[in-house]
Amino acid sequence: MTGPFDVAVIGGGLVGSAVAWGLGRAGARVAVLDEGDDAIRASRGNFGLVWVQGKGDGMPEYAAWTRNSATRWPDLAAAVGSEEGVDVGLRQPGGIEPFLDQAEHDAAELEIRRMHNQPGVGANDARIITGDEVRELEPAVGPEVVGATFCPHDGHVNPLFLLRGLHAGLARHRVDYRLDHKVERIELDGDGYAVHTARGIVRAGKVVLAAGLGNGRLGPMVGLDVPTAPDRGHILVTERLGPLLAHPLTRLRQTEEGTVMIGASKDRPGYDTTLDFATVARLATRARRVLPALGRARIVRSWAALRIMSPDGFPIYAESESCPGAYVVTCHSGVTLAAAHALDLAPEILGAGFNDRFAAFSPERFRETEAA
Repeated sequence: MTGPFDVAVIGGGLVGSAVAWGLGRAGARVAVLDEGDDAIRASRGNFGLVWVQGKGDGMPEYAAWTRNSATRWPDLAAAVGSEEGVDVGLRQPGGIEPFLDQAEHDAAELEIRRMHNQPGVGANDARIITGDEVRELEPAVGPEVVGATFCPHDGHVNPLFLLRGLHAGLARHRVDYRLDHKVERIELDGDGYAVHTARGIVRAGKVVLAAGLGNGRLGPMVGLDVPTAPDRGHILVTERLGPLLAHPLTRLRQTEEGTVMIGASKDRPGYDTTLDFATVARLATRARRVLPALGRARIVRSWAALRIMSPDGFPIYAESESCPGAYVVTCHSGVTLAAAHALDLAPEILGAGFNDRFAAFSPERFRETEAA
């Protein structure tokens, strides 16, 4: 397609691809403008959890939105499997977050109580279980684990297969995916927008900013303030092992191929994605304490990637007041929220009332916090 398009989605990672897939499936003429492989790509460094427990402590709307997405995930997985021919490896047996000491137990218990007190959340059915109950679910868990939280809605997928499946859907829905189209500026153009890229101008009636950390640069072009910062996480991957885990354990999950993924750290070194070996050692030590069998496993890959974090850690969704038809969709939970983005949020972009539907996620909340 040559355009003009109904919607230009800026960003071809999990968030942009999920939104574009949903728009294309709804019949919209869509272009995806992707910066290219030199871009900072959280989608290719992702741990792959579909995670509900603990999400939304301090924002009940986010807790409910996360739960909604987890509930919608089987629909997305089935659609991508049947329509695009890609099995994304969704498994939702429930998730376990192990404790290695009483302090971790007490912190989790307080979090559950806080979330129980939030309207309409109920901690999303998360509960404390004992160490013995953990080992009943996962016999390979070691004796140092004194307990855990368990949430029946948690699970995991293969994030690379998810990205592949969404991109297959873009092609099937005739979405015009344009690689190496870094956006330089966005301008109003009649009833729509002219998006100036490194390879020419793309015109569309609406524009969606889904470029992760790039949204901070793009937002002011359409009257949107998108405060985000990079948050670095490390991941280690073992050699292929025999069956060890039936559930994801927050920082540990076994893939369909048998490898065990170990994560995930948090620090703020700016845009630095180099490995910090002290952090790698700390992650490996904790993993071995939780799952002693890993002490005999070889690490075959490791990397660091950058999450997209807002000041409060929650998503930012908004339509610009000064530039109607320009939207921002950004979050750090691109896997967990992929189903909600594709099946629920994308259709809202084609209608009216987006800001009413997603008022809790407006960036205006940061100005209100500063004013207070």
